[in-house]
Amino acid sequence: MNWKTLQQNAYTPYSGNSISCIVESKTGKFFTGVRVESITYPLTIPAIQSACCICLSEGEIPAKIYLEDSDVEHLNYWVDEFEMEVLITKNPPADEHQNLFHVQEDDFKSLPKLKELLKKSVTPNSDFPVSAILFVNGGYFEGVNIEVSDWTKGLCAERVAIAKAIAAGITTFLHLDVHTKKGEVSSPCGACRQVILEHLPYHIVKLHHADGTLSEHLTVDLLPFSFKSSVLKK
Repeated sequence: MNWKTLQQNAYTPYSGNSISCIVESKTGKFFTGVRVESITYPLTIPAIQSACCICLSEGEIPAKIYLEDSDVEHLNYWVDEFEMEVLITKNPPADEHQNLFHVQEDDFKSLPKLKELLKKSVTPNSDFPVSAILFVNGGYFEGVNIEVSDWTKGLCAERVAIAKAIAAGITTFLHLDVHTKKGEVSSPCGACRQVILEHLPYHIVKLHHADGTLSEHLTVDLLPFSFKSSVLKK
């Protein structure tokens, strides 16, 4: 494994600035994060935000961050938030990283898994847990919402699941399931709708509502008149 290989998984069609990093948790587990850009630039997920939120979504606490160099967005915030040790290295750690891809069994039902996943949500501010499952060929990636002290640097469940898949080098997605146990409806926020639409443009999103009902929607219908512009791509 090397940085170039990891950086190839980054989604950077607008800047071409592919960045990756690796977070080691307090229990010694490794989580890779890559930069995931959005055509709505402020919705871009920096590599360190991706890695830390993925780590937290798996019930782990970030302890160390491995980087190729220190020129990384939001580095100081995340290092201070979790008192992480920063390790600049030409070679990323070779230990086996966490395989966050789950094989889908023939009798798999998403709602029980979504309900179980809610326990992993990190919501000290809102107390509003959300879970998501992003289905890909042969399996799925899980996501839960993550909140930290700076509200702007947390990630919703849908984007955590997408970040996991992209960091793993998977970019062909099938459909997305979302669930909340509170509120009138389970529904992606506006920011998530923009990101979902970019990666699942004409796909089904299944919303498992808190009252036990289910609704299905085309992603393109969730965000009419979404921002698009081919001139932004490099």
